[in-house]
Amino acid sequence: MTVKLAVTGKGGSGKTTIVKAFMHIFEEMYPDKSILLFDNDLTSELAHSFGLDIRNTIYGIRSGKHEYKTGIPEDMSKSEFIDWALEEIIVSINENVDIIESWFVGSKDCRCPITKQINDAVEKLINRYDFVIFDCEFDLKYLNQLVDIEIDSTVIVANPSEESAHLAQRIKEFSEKHAAGNQLGVVVNKVDNKKMSMLSELLRKYELDILGVIPYDENLEETHSVDKESEIVKNAIKSFYSRLNLPQ
Repeated sequence: MTVKLAVTGKGGSGKTTIVKAFMHIFEEMYPDKSILLFDNDLTSELAHSFGLDIRNTIYGIRSGKHEYKTGIPEDMSKSEFIDWALEEIIVSINENVDIIESWFVGSKDCRCPITKQINDAVEKLINRYDFVIFDCEFDLKYLNQLVDIEIDSTVIVANPSEESAHLAQRIKEFSEKHAAGNQLGVVVNKVDNKKMSMLSELLRKYELDILGVIPYDENLEETHSVDKESEIVKNAIKSFYSRLNLPQ
């Protein structure tokens, strides 16, 4: 059964770093399992953090603008074509990790057959992997417009500020109906000693389920590194991993 983890939050909150940290944790815990990184964020920052400039997206298949590496096989049904096209746009990170970009998604209000056909094809693709990590665009609503699938654990990334806590509460409200009753909580990122008191005040003010706290890693800011790798972030996630609705 596929384990599905969604990471949501405002741009700049540290989503990409956290997605990559989870990827490495899964690789360490389950070295023989397959992982799909599903980039549902319009900035494509996750792909860029691997040095990739991915132009072939699920939106390209939907819009008919994707240029295929090989000729399109003949005598395919529409559903078979979409399955085949999705295979074409998967990019391998390493032996066990792949990444796919969604970019723009269609509205659920669209009654055209392609909406359901893409939903079915994407769901089939997801279920081929042992782990799928979704790097989401703000909340779960945008992902749900592409594929209606149950998420095991949704992490809302917030920073220790009034604005970020307010946004986290909004993301929670927008995402709850798409979380299917499964785990939906907040991870507070970039917390230094000066902000610990502010964090306590925010917890009292907002009704947020805090899953964990990640310390501020000044190296990420100082180097302006595009690879978004942090041992501090990874070790912090390991410290509260047992609280997550994920394989232990």
